[in-house]
Amino acid sequence: MADKPKRVQVVVVDDHPVFREGVVRALTSAGLQVVAECSAGRDALARVTELRPDVVLLDYKLPELSGLEVAHAIVRDEIPSRILFLSAHTESAVVYAALETGASGFLSKEARREQIVDAVRACADGRNVVPADVAEGLVAEIRLRSTSDAPVLTGREREILKLIAAGRSLPEIARALTVGLTTVKTHAQHLYEKLGVSDRAAAVAEAMRRGLIE
Repeated sequence: MADKPKRVQVVVVDDHPVFREGVVRALTSAGLQVVAECSAGRDALARVTELRPDVVLLDYKLPELSGLEVAHAIVRDEIPSRILFLSAHTESAVVYAALETGASGFLSKEARREQIVDAVRACADGRNVVPADVAEGLVAEIRLRSTSDAPVLTGREREILKLIAAGRSLPEIARALTVGLTTVKTHAQHLYEKLGVSDRAAAVAEAMRRGLIE
């Protein structure tokens, strides 16, 4: 008698409990196996590292560590889980930043439950998932970036840049974003490198020159 095919294992990460529970019910009723639910980025990374699911269904904005930071860490640590973002934030720059991490797909939270289930299965099968409504803005973003001399900043780097320009210190930024100071320092260093500068004041001046901030 042939062995039954292995059920797709999923970790669901979202800080809105009602939405998360609805997604878990949809996946479970469709025969997928939800091996963990998480509401914050740091716990999500720990669970993914431990369980190594087939797919991580990941919100973009999370407490402690953002979805982008979780995705970066998963790719950095060579964890074989496929990453599928599911977010209310579908701006073209957000989608670009998410896929740039190495994620396999991006869905809007307005997607139907059947679409979410199908997308998780597709990711588990090694396919990429970018629905037409998301892809249209993504194409525009790619074209914009290809014709611009502005450095490509991640969403978190842009947040930190704005807070630096507002006069916040790195410890203050860490508290405002509810992340560790070391994380902020790392993002700030990447920001300086992309702008070709070595300190906060020069970063603000260069960002203004390039039109990244007003």
